[in-house]
Amino acid sequence: MESGLKELVQYGNELAKPNFEDYGNVRYSDKRMYELDFNRRAEAIEMSTLSSLVDYIRSGVDGPREEMIVQVVSPTKVRLISTLDLDRKRETLVNVIAQVPEFPYGRYLGKEQFVIALQSKFLKGEDRDLLLRFAGTVENGTVSQYKDDGVTQKATIRTGIASKGEAEVPNPVTLRPFRTFVEVEQPESSFVFRMKQDDRDGVECAIFEADGGAWMNEAMRRIKDYLREELKELPQYTVIS
Repeated sequence: MESGLKELVQYGNELAKPNFEDYGNVRYSDKRMYELDFNRRAEAIEMSTLSSLVDYIRSGVDGPREEMIVQVVSPTKVRLISTLDLDRKRETLVNVIAQVPEFPYGRYLGKEQFVIALQSKFLKGEDRDLLLRFAGTVENGTVSQYKDDGVTQKATIRTGIASKGEAEVPNPVTLRPFRTFVEVEQPESSFVFRMKQDDRDGVECAIFEADGGAWMNEAMRRIKDYLREELKELPQYTVIS
């Protein structure tokens, strides 16, 4: 009963007109008030490629724009936004989200699964091919036979139809995974390659990112350079990151 009465009183107070008091040069109100926004804003278009954003801007399908901002938010997100309107707000016209394959960095995978992921989610390169050869020829049960000092590992690999040899696990390696928009060159970065022996699943492999996220800055720089080049004839569009 008391709770219901309290809510009723609170509802009545909300319906009442606000009271104002002036203290010095500041005006105060006993109720929270909200500014009405009379500017109508469009719902953002969702895209997945930089080229589709460029085509949209060049087409002028939604009418001419005096000043617009193309913001590179991350290696996988770009948005087209307006400058400040009369309400000091921005309108988002386009969100571009890159569709990139996921790879479980820092997690051990079975040898076959690891090899397939390397082939399908990384660009061809010297170190990628080295890892493919190594992971594809390592003998089960041999990773734990040799000394592992936390930096260097050794294992037995097949060197021919009937021959085998001891080899040092390549480390670190430089790889170029698909991590940003396809229109720009994928940045390369350093990875730590590790293997372990699982009693049930055999040899497992993993790679760990080892560049401190520097690839993100490089990817964003390349996206910005691409967009600036594609929109150089439209100076009213400012590209930032």
